[in-house]
Order: sequence, then C-alpha cells, then structure tokens
Amino acid sequence: MAGSSTPTDRDAADSPSRSAVVLASGGMDSATAAYEARDRGYDLHFLHTSYGQRTESKEYECARAQADELDATFHRVETDHLARIGGSSLIEGTGAGPDATDAGDVPDASDTGDAVPSTYVPFRNANLLSMAVAYAEATDCDEVFVGAHSEDHGGYPDCRPEFFAAFQRVVEAGTADDTEIAIEAPFVEASKTDIATRGLDLGVPYERTWSCYRDESPACGTCDSCARRLEAFQRVGERDPISYRERPEYA
Repeated sequence: MAGSSTPTDRDAADSPSRSAVVLASGGMDSATAAYEARDRGYDLHFLHTSYGQRTESKEYECARAQADELDATFHRVETDHLARIGGSSLIEGTGAGPDATDAGDVPDASDTGDAVPSTYVPFRNANLLSMAVAYAEATDCDEVFVGAHSEDHGGYPDCRPEFFAAFQRVVEAGTADDTEIAIEAPFVEASKTDIATRGLDLGVPYERTWSCYRDESPACGTCDSCARRLEAFQRVGERDPISYRERPEYA
C-alpha cells in the first residue's frame, strides 16, 4: 500500500537497477522524497509540472538543481488546464478559463480546522500522478514517489492515505497487464518535522528547495507553507537556509 514501506524495508543493494519517477515540485517534501528514493537504491527520473502556480520559476529552478545534484533524468511538463479551471489561490491569474472560479489571494497561515484551504488546487494530485504513471510506464520505472505528508491530510483531500491507496488500484486497473508500478508516499503518515529530521539525516540541500506560496524571493514567511516549514526547522533546532521577508516563531 502507498506509504507502507520504511527506509529499512529495502536494501539498496538488492535492487541496483530499479528506477523511480519523483513528482518534483522543487519543494521541501518532494526533495526529501527524492533523496529517500535514492537512499533506497533507485535511479531517479524527476517529473516537474508547470501548471500556473505563482512561484513556478523558483520551483523549476530548485527542482532542476536537485535533479542535477542527484544525477537524475529531468522532464518538465507545461500545462494550463488547471489554471484555466481555477479555483485555487495558489494559481497565478486564477480564473483564466471562461468557467473558472477565482479563489483570491494566498492567505496568511491560520488554523482552518477541517476546512479545505483556498490554496487547494482541485484534484491536482490525481492530475500529477496520472502524468507520473504515464511517464513511469513509458520508461519502465518501478515506482512513483510523491512527498505528501500527514499535515496535508486535514486540508487537502488528495493527500490522504486512502487517496493514494485508491489511486494505486487505478494504476493496477489502467496500465498494461505486465506493468507493475507502485505509488510510494513515504511520508504520508509523517509530520513536517519528521520530514525535516529525515532530510537532514539524508543530507538534503534545503537551500535548493522552495515552499513559499506567494513569492519567489525572498519567501514571505507567513503563508501556510512557509509557516509549516519554519515550524519544522525550529522544532529540530536548525535554521532554515533560505531567505525570508519575515521569520516568525511558530514552534
């Protein structure tokens, strides 16, 4: 099942020729997932998608730098269909399509409980995973790694463990009979702090990652993504290496 394996479940020496597609956003979570995949012995194929997100230039720059660091194959997909549909404050110029809905500006971090935040891009992970599985099938990759984690569950319905388990069944039903591709969300039950801890152990170059929803330089420090990232670094007692306009104390 997606996310069921742990770093010690596989000995890298047992599968030296296995390969994996990494959904590479350029962010902290996907970068850690990539380094986790490399630690498990996979050859990596980065798939980065430009879909109209506000900080895409910085995300692309970071994803590309991570791929170079890991000697990974890099593939970029540009699509405007999510932006044309709209419905998310994460997308620059949301509402581009005739029937799109505008979700407004990126809000500051806040406790929204069970509410779906305005930064949720409707069914984004299903769209991205579909492309990643197609890429994996075309290139004979064994797994697709995605960096979703437990703190996303409350707000983003397509980050829940049951979503990845269901998508795994879609993969099994919708690919060729001799194809075996596993959806791997290694941190789906982990917190952001857990990810930071694991990433520091793996030597993830967090200075080459970007999480801010608003700005490309410096990071705002106050959107939900910045807040969770800063909180994670503060809890592990490390200084986040990227630049911020503000560095509030969240821990």
